[in-house]
Amino acid sequence: MTRWEIATLRTLFVFSIIAAAYFFQPFHWSLLQSVLLGAALGIAFVFLEMRLRKASLKRLIGAVVGGTLGILCALVISHLLSLTAIEKISASYVQLTLLLLLGYIGLVVGASKGDLLNLAAMGGLFTAERQGRKSSKILDTSVIIDGRIADVCETGFVEGALILPQFVIRELQQVADSSDPLKRNRGRRGLDILQRMQKMTTIQVQIVEEDFPQIREVDMKLIELAREYDGKIVTNDFNLNKVAQLQRVPVLNINELANAIKPVVLPGETMRVFILKEGKEFNQGVAYLDDGTMVVVDNAKKMISKTIDIAVTSVLQTTAGKMIFGKYDERQRAEVVQQ
Repeated sequence: MTRWEIATLRTLFVFSIIAAAYFFQPFHWSLLQSVLLGAALGIAFVFLEMRLRKASLKRLIGAVVGGTLGILCALVISHLLSLTAIEKISASYVQLTLLLLLGYIGLVVGASKGDLLNLAAMGGLFTAERQGRKSSKILDTSVIIDGRIADVCETGFVEGALILPQFVIRELQQVADSSDPLKRNRGRRGLDILQRMQKMTTIQVQIVEEDFPQIREVDMKLIELAREYDGKIVTNDFNLNKVAQLQRVPVLNINELANAIKPVVLPGETMRVFILKEGKEFNQGVAYLDDGTMVVVDNAKKMISKTIDIAVTSVLQTTAGKMIFGKYDERQRAEVVQQ
């Protein structure tokens, strides 16, 4: 259901409550008082519904169980008080106070402890809801601007809903409106990527309204949202990756995925590369594969701007990615076609 549909239903609900109060005029109040009562009740109910929508299923179950137990305890105590010699007015006050107090305590404590519930042990009744949330992927600003997530989605490897928070969209808009041309282009690229992903039929992009006003940093908002949805953060931000891991929130890093799917090259194999520039060491040339992997080639300084066959000598895995070292046989130089 879209935001406009929800807003329309809420408006109709509030007007219905106002209309009911207008026609029935409870407590013999005037029309104005009845309308004000209906408006206050309607707004209060809508506010309660908005808060309940943000609560997880575990917390709702915990609140219901805790509130029920609190009310039952209040009823038992009230029954015992009715057997005493306390005057009726005082007893009624104590009973009402106990009902509100124990009901409130049970509701709050049950909701706060609801996260300890194991929904999987309830006969699979809530398995679909739990699995649906666990398969959710929450996108951050950097991975949207990067754009590779759209290519991954087109391949069909991504399953589950892609969660797009409103505060991430706002950050993208701020970047797109920046006075810096580079930032402005990056922000517009991110918005174009979002439009492209929304048009894909193989994935579901879900925009959520959840926000955490008490938290200022967008990265911490993403972590809290991932906890609430029991989902995973998709990013290529190194710092967010580390902070989320410290907070025990699962992260899918696009850079790690790119490194994992790079083709495996073994020493002794031959490969064809285009020498782009001179290397740092004597008589070295540097080439790059299609995925950006750097290839350092010995004896290839004089072969710049040419495509040659080399023999792989070693492969080095670094934190920045993979580097391939190779050697060019100068005896093949006469066979290289001039570019």
